[in-house]
Amino acid sequence: MPTQSLSSIAVDLNLQTVVVDEPTGISPETWQTWVKTWLDTLAVALPPAIGYELTLRLSDDQEMATLNRQFRQQDQSTDVLSFAALESELPDYRSLMTDELDLEPLYLGDIIISVATAARQAQERNHSLITELAWLAAHGLLHLLGWDHPDEDSLQAMFTQQTELLDQIGISAPVAP
Repeated sequence: MPTQSLSSIAVDLNLQTVVVDEPTGISPETWQTWVKTWLDTLAVALPPAIGYELTLRLSDDQEMATLNRQFRQQDQSTDVLSFAALESELPDYRSLMTDELDLEPLYLGDIIISVATAARQAQERNHSLITELAWLAAHGLLHLLGWDHPDEDSLQAMFTQQTELLDQIGISAPVAP
């Protein structure tokens, strides 16, 4: 099985923006750079592929409440939702490699962030909206890659990994909520 070189990871980020009241101050190119940097950092945990695709949707509280109600049965907005395309219960995915996987980028899934909720949380936590959005995007990406936090220990491990990802892009991680 070929190993991945950090510099060889190709990333196609589909950035979608719902009409939001709060401008993010983050360009599509910056989002692309961040996600590529994070995937480079996490390369050893990635399934081998010619490249990777994911969708990042910057949304509002109304859409987030609808999605949260539909998929998590919680009748409220939330800050970030992730919909992983890879099944976490699959056996070792490296053994499932086919020629088709080698020809097309691997779709990791969707991350949806409520910019309005992120703006409120940034203000409450006394840091910038950019910091909060990066924190939430890193959290969402980890979920796409199989991370979860059913208990306090796994949540702290996830926060530690998020901090490392933000360090990679030159952002000081906020104090974990």
